[in-house]
Amino acid sequence: MLTERQLLVLQMIIDDFIETAHPVGSRALSKKESIPYSAATIRNEMADLEEMGFLEKTHSSSGRTPSEKGYRYYVDHLIAPLSNQHSIKLIRNIIEDGFYEFEQIVQMSAEVLSELTNYTSIILGPELSETRLKQIQILPLSPHTAVAILVTDTGHVEHRTFTIPEEIHSSDLEKMVNILNEKLQGVPIIQLQEVFHREIAGLMRKYIRDFDKPYDYLQAIFSQEHPVKLYIGGKSNILMQPEFNDVDKIRSFYTMMENEDEIANLLKNSKHGIGVSIGNENEVDAIKDLSLITASYQIGEGQMGTIALLGPTRMEYRKVISLLSSLSNEMSEALYKWYKSSD
Repeated sequence: MLTERQLLVLQMIIDDFIETAHPVGSRALSKKESIPYSAATIRNEMADLEEMGFLEKTHSSSGRTPSEKGYRYYVDHLIAPLSNQHSIKLIRNIIEDGFYEFEQIVQMSAEVLSELTNYTSIILGPELSETRLKQIQILPLSPHTAVAILVTDTGHVEHRTFTIPEEIHSSDLEKMVNILNEKLQGVPIIQLQEVFHREIAGLMRKYIRDFDKPYDYLQAIFSQEHPVKLYIGGKSNILMQPEFNDVDKIRSFYTMMENEDEIANLLKNSKHGIGVSIGNENEVDAIKDLSLITASYQIGEGQMGTIALLGPTRMEYRKVISLLSSLSNEMSEALYKWYKSSD
């Protein structure tokens, strides 16, 4: 159990180090108006905090820096929420504008979030198992090719090009689209291929001549892998942090950021609500020198996504946690309204 004096010293050191990225000494702390102790008293408390594992001493003559244990205690016990009304208003205006589609809303939110924090922001869309088909369109591109446009209930749009057999006339194409929309609307994306094969293929053979020929092409549309939807803002912000002048660290980080499946798995494992993983608490080697803050948001009927910020362990936790908490609430509320209005 830390004493009141140790708590104040620890908080002041972490706040100072977050702001400056320089080790904090007892003499510098003693000059602050908010800490009423002598340099000698502060030095003794710093030594005790170091012995307990909350602080680290990088060199024999240097001041102290927070350890991961110190950051963890700081996050769990010492920070209070901040008001982020001005920051959130920027994103709220984007969402409530009414002009943007879901993907534009989320991408712009990721970009604004990275600008507000100077960290790397990542927003993960909902799980495919929870995403359903809202509409399908098939548009001819040429006499022998067409593009299938799949729109989900979250506003995600996918385009898939396929070949039109010569035997298929435009009237048949229209019939196919009508049947697909009637039978597939509301079907989970990951079940499209199964439902098409089980329930629709036989029906189409009744109404469309020579359907066996376009069958394989349509089957291929629904069997294609559905990519993970990630929206990233400020990928290069990590280069602005003084801790990351190590080329190997930067290379490792950028290699991970190019692997969307790895990032998606990282965020999928995050807990609902606010989650904070500091340094070695992260399972992925590329971010063991970083902190990952996550918050969940809701789209429509129980579909969940994740908002995340990646930055140095010297992150502005108070600001970031408050911002993500407010943003998740704003996105959940506004996207629910968008979801309902787009039905």
